[in-house]
Parts: sequence; C-alpha cells; structure tokens
Amino acid sequence: MSVQLNHTIVAARDKETSAKFLAAMLGVPVGPRFGPFVPVEMSNGVTLDFIDTAGEPITTQHYAFLVSENEFDAIFGRIRDAGVAYYADPHHGEPEQINHRDGGRGVYFDDPNGHNLEILTRPYGSGAA
Repeated sequence: MSVQLNHTIVAARDKETSAKFLAAMLGVPVGPRFGPFVPVEMSNGVTLDFIDTAGEPITTQHYAFLVSENEFDAIFGRIRDAGVAYYADPHHGEPEQINHRDGGRGVYFDDPNGHNLEILTRPYGSGAA
C-alpha cells in the first residue's frame, strides 16, 4: 500500500461552527460526528477532523486545497458573497487580490479560528512562474 494522508485534526473554539464554515466555503458536506470530532471530507478521502480546544490557545495552521478552475470560481464566489477577507499571499499583505502562481490561481482566507486556508488551481512548482 502506498502512504496516504487519511486525516488531520483541526483545533477549533467551536468545532461545529468551524466545520460548517469550511464545508460551506468549499461546497462539501459536514460528515457525521465521530467521537469528539466533526469531520469534513475532501474528494480524495482525507478528512479534516475538527475538535474543540476547551479554552486552550489555538496554534494557527495552514491548509491548502487543490481545486479545479470551475471549483475555484465557485469557492471564490462563496468567499466574496460571505464577505470573508481574502488575500493573494499567505501573510495577508495583498488584500482583495488573487495570485497567478505557476499559471494557475490562488487565494488565501482565514477560518473563524485564524487558520490560514488556501485554494489553488495548480500545485506550486508545476508550471510557469
């Protein structure tokens, strides 16, 4: 068997709200609770399993999602319709812009916990600069 990522745990102040936010932005369903987790499953079977932190500080993480051009349009539309701030860069220095790295498109936005989310249409290093 080849090695594949199966799931990762995402710390949240409110796991239900956080899972619903990600699922709504990406246009995917929230899965049924599994123990203390609320999973959001990607099309490749990987789940992001949200868990409440019980008041502990959250170390923000970065989660990048490779999407098709059509999915990018739909997701980006939902980001803008929801009034979510977005950026062309991970440091949030280029507000209200998207990037065109490797001949694709990409955009960054934060979830309710401050996790840095990214959608991109081309993997980095895959094409023109």
